[in-house]
Amino acid sequence: MAKNMQLSGKTIAITGSSKGIGKETATLLENLGANLVLGSRSSKQRVNSNVLNLPLDVTDEKSVKAFYEGAIHHFGTVDVLINSAGVGMFASLLDSATEDFDQMINVNLRGTYLTCKYFGQHMAKQGKGHILNLVSIAGTTALPGCGGYSASKFGVMGLTKVLQAELRQTGVQVTSVIPGSISSSFWDQIDPKPDLSNMIPTKTVAQHLLYLINQPSGAFVDEITIMPPLGIL
Repeated sequence: MAKNMQLSGKTIAITGSSKGIGKETATLLENLGANLVLGSRSSKQRVNSNVLNLPLDVTDEKSVKAFYEGAIHHFGTVDVLINSAGVGMFASLLDSATEDFDQMINVNLRGTYLTCKYFGQHMAKQGKGHILNLVSIAGTTALPGCGGYSASKFGVMGLTKVLQAELRQTGVQVTSVIPGSISSSFWDQIDPKPDLSNMIPTKTVAQHLLYLINQPSGAFVDEITIMPPLGIL
C-alpha cells in the first residue's frame, strides 16, 4: 500500500512524535517524502532536510502557538495535523490520584483542543486540510480502571464531533481514530505491565493513518475503529 502513496509536497504536523504511534508514523511519512513538523516535550529545535523538529508541550498554549507558528513560518502551510500526544494512568476511580486525573485532562483533552484550535484556524482559511485525532476505545467504551483516561478521551471524541460539524463546510476534514490496545511505550510506566503480544503494532496504526491521509476524494471519514484481532484486551 505505502509504495503507491507518495507524499511529496504535503506538510504534516505530528504531536507526541518522540515515541509510540507518533514516532512510527513520522518514520513512515518521512520515507514517503512528506514535509514533517514534529513536536514533543523532548524535542529540540532542529531542521533536517524536510523535517522540522520543535519542542512542544501541548498543555501550554504558548508552546502550542509557537509550534504552529514555527510550522507555518518554515513550510508556509500545513495540510495535515495528527494529534498523537497522550498520557494514561490507570486505577479505580475511587483510588485514583487527583493529580493524575488533571494531567490526563490537560494532555489528552486540553492539548487536543489547543492544537485543533490553531491549526484548524489555518486550515479553515486555506479551505482545506485534515485533522486526525487519536482517541481510544476508552473514549467510546466504559472500561474499569480507566476513569480519568476515559473522561479525557470521551472529551476528545466529543470535541472531534463538534469540529466535524463546524469545519465540514470549509473543506476541512476531521477524523476520530479509535484504536484498541496498542503495543507501544504507552505501557512502560504501568505496573504490572500487560501482555503486549496480542495488541496492535504501532506500525499497523501508522499504516491506517497513511490510508486516511491518502483516501479518495469525494467523501470524508468521520471515524475509524482499529481493534486487536482478539478484541480490546
